[in-house]
Amino acid sequence: MDESGDQLAIDPKSGFCKSDSTFYSKRPGVALPRNLSLDLTTFISSRPHNGKVAFIDAATGHQLTFSQFWQAVDSVSDCLYEMGIRKGHVVLILSPNSILFPVVCQSVLSLGAIITTTNPLNTAGEISKQLSESRPVLAFTVPELLPKLAEAISGDLRVVLMAGGNVGNPVSSKPNLRIVGDLKNMMRKEPGEIRVRNRVNQNDVATLLYSSGTTGVSKGVVSTHGNFIAAMQTVSYRFKTEEIHIATVPMFHIYGMAAFAMGFLAIGSTVVVLSKFDMDEMLWAVEKYRATYLPLVPPILVGMINKAEEIKAKYDVRSLRTVLCGGAPISKDTVEGFAEKFPGVTIMQGYALTESNGAGSSTDTMEESRRYGTAGLLSPGIEARVVDPESGKALGVNQTGELWIRGPTIMKGYLGNEEATASTLTSEGWLRTGDLCYIDDDGFLFIVDRLKELIKYKGYQVAPAELEALLIGHPEIDDAAVVPFPDKEVGQFPMAYILRAQNSSISASAVMDYIAKQVAPYKRIRRVEFISSIPKNPSGKILRKDLIKLATSRL
Repeated sequence: MDESGDQLAIDPKSGFCKSDSTFYSKRPGVALPRNLSLDLTTFISSRPHNGKVAFIDAATGHQLTFSQFWQAVDSVSDCLYEMGIRKGHVVLILSPNSILFPVVCQSVLSLGAIITTTNPLNTAGEISKQLSESRPVLAFTVPELLPKLAEAISGDLRVVLMAGGNVGNPVSSKPNLRIVGDLKNMMRKEPGEIRVRNRVNQNDVATLLYSSGTTGVSKGVVSTHGNFIAAMQTVSYRFKTEEIHIATVPMFHIYGMAAFAMGFLAIGSTVVVLSKFDMDEMLWAVEKYRATYLPLVPPILVGMINKAEEIKAKYDVRSLRTVLCGGAPISKDTVEGFAEKFPGVTIMQGYALTESNGAGSSTDTMEESRRYGTAGLLSPGIEARVVDPESGKALGVNQTGELWIRGPTIMKGYLGNEEATASTLTSEGWLRTGDLCYIDDDGFLFIVDRLKELIKYKGYQVAPAELEALLIGHPEIDDAAVVPFPDKEVGQFPMAYILRAQNSSISASAVMDYIAKQVAPYKRIRRVEFISSIPKNPSGKILRKDLIKLATSRL
């Protein structure tokens, strides 16, 4: 290979270039629009496709065709503009999955305003922290979540209800939380002729989604219209128009938003929306709507294998063509077990982060997924480096180090957190993922461990540092460490090692109850062990691997 000229000498087999120690995607490149004066909503709405029905409410059967959807977006955009929503304003969505969720997203984006979302399961305290940082000027929510939102706010906040309510009235106990609109009425307004009222371009901020990042502390991920336009092109490459997708993942999460509120709109697919995940409801929806595509996390995939005969006796799932699984590597037993129980269904896998806006790597065929344990080939336009965490040296094929990725989908940074941004994004645009990996001779990525110490519970990320801070605040706890404990049903759950305060006899159940009152259900501690001291290195960092080894030695 000639490395003397400007042309990079890239190994076609692995995608690795020795001259710059970079792995390049083996996928065909995707074209990105050169016109920088382009907003995401205009880009998505102008995409050619043959789709007719955009969204279906699984429970009621109510549908939005593509034409109805875009008319609703225009109407709501007009109403928001009349309310004073302008470019750069932050708008909060606090809602379970709904066919109206994407309407809100596209309406807000069309004005150059910024979407921030939060998990409906989060406590008022958790939501309050996010609101104080993101400072939304308007919120969309549902009536049942109003009390939680009222408890979370400290200043004034206007609210649009996504389902009924008394418009114009403050919430009784919170006069500074005022209901100013009803989304369904806004959708009925005759739309104006102009959608984009402020000039919005690809470099403008589109979303502010929250992630535990690579350090374990929740941070606002700042992403642009251009980031998502690039992500939409990746979706267009991977998926076909005629698919019928079941929206099992929450739309407040990057995966749900990029796929169900944006990506499948761009290619004209139909999305069947479940308001919350329930195995029986999901399978019923597959049968009723002849769904072809199903996104899952590994524990659900395993559950379908274990209950395959029962499922097939109760539901007709023969329409399924593809299952996409993310969140953790899938074992050979799982891949082959599913293939045996549900023949003809392709298993696809993927790896991505909120910071990469859904792009990273993927397996796109059954043959690729049979490279057992892989996270797949790099997504179109994504470059990778494998870097020694100690020396900072870029490594080559089949060498293990921290995964760095770069590409057009990578975030701008973290909101108001220059230190975290600088420690995560290099000056050359590389995103330090915090994951240990290697890339093999054929360019397949394998995630082998986490440098970042997040716990994956049913696909949700749980930051040990957050739980440890709460535990140490208890007067009967002197020190604490939280580690992942493996579980077949949920993947991992948080386990705490506790150093009791002198003369304390606090019980394991009391520790768990203390945390349960302060966090969302998926963050709860589900196992407690008491210990004489928390092992730490000389700089005071918890030696989690020692504790994980201790926890799993008793399995």
